[in-house]
Amino acid sequence: MSGTSRLEVRAVRQDDPLAAPLLEELAVEYSTRYEHSFDEQYESLVGYPEDRFAPPDGALLVLIEDGVPVAGGAFQRYDENTAELKRIWTSKDHRRRGLGRIVVAELEAEALRRGYTRIYLTTGWRQPEAVALYLAAGYTALFDPRRPAEEIGPHPFEKFLVGKAVSA
Repeated sequence: MSGTSRLEVRAVRQDDPLAAPLLEELAVEYSTRYEHSFDEQYESLVGYPEDRFAPPDGALLVLIEDGVPVAGGAFQRYDENTAELKRIWTSKDHRRRGLGRIVVAELEAEALRRGYTRIYLTTGWRQPEAVALYLAAGYTALFDPRRPAEEIGPHPFEKFLVGKAVSA
């Protein structure tokens, strides 16, 4: 970030225009890495029930810099004590700035406020940057990292949240 830019965290709904770049870039990313069509990927993202990422059980957060969405992510209820992270995204023009770590930390804090004590997530086998992000953020791999990534398939992770949970 430059000295004059300001980063803001904003909770939005899935159909909010601020979430559109997140969904569009994720569809491009997934279609490129996993060899599916953009339309197929995009429809799977926007066709997901949007209430899953809305209070009281979920959230969709977008980082805004100078009025522009630059990163974001969401969580939904996985079980009574566990939030599941989904759609962690950083704009291709803003990568390598630590924004993914900020998104994950903000989602963890919001999940803790909602009473969750554990985070669960999966990431794809063709997303080594995501694997590195989660490991750096203190997540435990629930797979054998010595096995070939494609053999594992989706890579599951977990993290237990520390702190005092506050009901939303």
